[in-house]
Amino acid sequence: MRSESIVFAVAGMCFGVILGWVVGVQQSGQTQPALAAAAPAAGAAGAAAPPAPQLDEARVQSLMTVITSDPENAAATLELANTYFDAERYADAITWYEESLRIDPSNPNASTYLGISYYYSGSTDRALEQFEASLALDPAHTETMLNQGIVLAFGRQDLEGAQEAWQQVVALAPDSPEGQAASRALEGIAAAGHDATAPGG
Repeated sequence: MRSESIVFAVAGMCFGVILGWVVGVQQSGQTQPALAAAAPAAGAAGAAAPPAPQLDEARVQSLMTVITSDPENAAATLELANTYFDAERYADAITWYEESLRIDPSNPNASTYLGISYYYSGSTDRALEQFEASLALDPAHTETMLNQGIVLAFGRQDLEGAQEAWQQVVALAPDSPEGQAASRALEGIAAAGHDATAPGG
């Protein structure tokens, strides 16, 4: 499965431009639907959306064969969910992440990617609820915190909450890919001229 989470996709764009747009939305009191926040900034940064990856049909068929013979195989259902996620087939990914968690409810990775899939499907609230469930399983799960910050920033225009989530990631794992991405996000907030934790921020 791809190692990228939401923020790694966004990090290819200009964080200052993206978060500057979010700051403007926040200050103007506008409300935006989930997923809309990143789109204008992506256009402003001159980044065209790449085509959706192709679904690995052979892998899907292979995994379905395993699942048909062993319906309680959590690893196979999780891998099938990941395969759909990688192809940006989020509705299918949700179905199989939920099934994987039914079989093995203790997996924070499956829970977190279920939350990401909810977000990409337009359900900000469900995404944030799922991230809370992930953190209940593993309070130090930095990938969850990283994505929680992105959804708070872009789905809720809650820069204070986003900043707090990213600061936790940096405090827990500053040299990890998640920590480095969180640092870039925090730098983006600073570049946008907004400190959400400052008085009046």
